[in-house]
Amino acid sequence: MHHWFDSPPGRYLLEWEQARFDAAVADVFGYQSLQLGMPSLQGLRANRMPHRWLALGEMPPQPTLAGGTPHLLAHAVALPFADNSLDLLVLPHTLELSHDPHTALREVARVLVPEGRVVISGLNPASLWGLRQMRARWGQRLGSGTLYLPDTGQFIGPWRLRDWLQLLSFEVDEVQFGCYRPAVRTQKWLQRWAWVDSVGERCWPILGAAYFMVAIKRVHGMRLLEPAWRSTRPRAAATVPVANRATASPFIDRNFE
Repeated sequence: MHHWFDSPPGRYLLEWEQARFDAAVADVFGYQSLQLGMPSLQGLRANRMPHRWLALGEMPPQPTLAGGTPHLLAHAVALPFADNSLDLLVLPHTLELSHDPHTALREVARVLVPEGRVVISGLNPASLWGLRQMRARWGQRLGSGTLYLPDTGQFIGPWRLRDWLQLLSFEVDEVQFGCYRPAVRTQKWLQRWAWVDSVGERCWPILGAAYFMVAIKRVHGMRLLEPAWRSTRPRAAATVPVANRATASPFIDRNFE
């Protein structure tokens, strides 16, 4: 995967994702943020939190460390952080490369503070790149064909990911698609198809090769209801007339005598 991002289509994808991450994390405030995976992308460089960490599952080759040396080695399915301790998590292709993306998302929900944000990028299976990859896999089963994307991880569609996030009480705040150029391998042909990006955004926006998603962790609090007898206005005491002997009628007084 690291070597593929050094290719022309990999750099094209990386440039689009870098711009999305920079815009998404610039105005997210807090104290602690974490990027999990993909050191060739600097997902937190535009963020201003005092503590920004890079965690990798394993130490990659030195030339791919464009975002700096990792601060810790950790797997997405077992994050070494306490509950409700991180304000921002950045997952560039992390779920696709995880052997258990469901558990990884549950870990994200565990370590994020209420109203914390998770920023995710991935490859869209419903795109020209996804179709090219599926055709190549069928060709390999028949004894021919070359894969366009690395044969690592698995596709996770944006609609499927949205459902997973909603089950974990996340609210999807933003979804973007990009990289509409065909699945070509050289920089020359990528430049020739550059006009497709603007057309794709207008005509088939959900068919981009990559998607970008921002979700917020929502925690619904309890509201104590006031008892019914506390909200009911007290009734005014009814007045009871008292007979006054001095003002009583003479007829009544004579009868009692």
